Amino acid sequence: MAATNDGLTGDPMIGAHFEVSVGAITGYFTEVSGLGSESEVVDHKIIAKGAKESIIRKIPGRLKWGDITLKRGITKNLDFYNWRKQVEQGQVEAARLDGTIIMYDQTMTAVAEWTFTKGWPSKIGGPSLSADGNAVGIEDLTIVHEGIKRVK
Repeated sequence: MAATNDGLTGDPMIGAHFEVSVGAITGYFTEVSGLGSESEVVDHKIIAKGAKESIIRKIPGRLKWGDITLKRGITKNLDFYNWRKQVEQGQVEAARLDGTIIMYDQTMTAVAEWTFTKGWPSKIGGPSLSADGNAVGIEDLTIVHEGIKRVK
């Protein structure tokens, strides 16, 4: 039986890795989080004329975008570090770039895609080092932005 992808009978998509492109910078990551938005919730108290009790209506407030957090094994490539250095040197406007995140499955087929606007790196971190360990060193990058949407 052929697999379908109609949301009811299809299998969920599996992300094997992620391609992140920001301006002329491209990198591959094994973990991505923060691809979403949230509305603050405002409580609005309503008292009907002649009513003995009030009701609380919840309405959407300000829209907030999650910070994008990326993780991967550390590489020799310094492109993302140099992008972060722009912010450290006070060149935030030059560092604000639109970007794309593409999720690939195990067969290297693009299965989902998000775009974000005016992102800049608020944090970059290197691996935790231990002389007696043999684990891959993991670096992480946090990107803040002014909006994200899923386009595929």
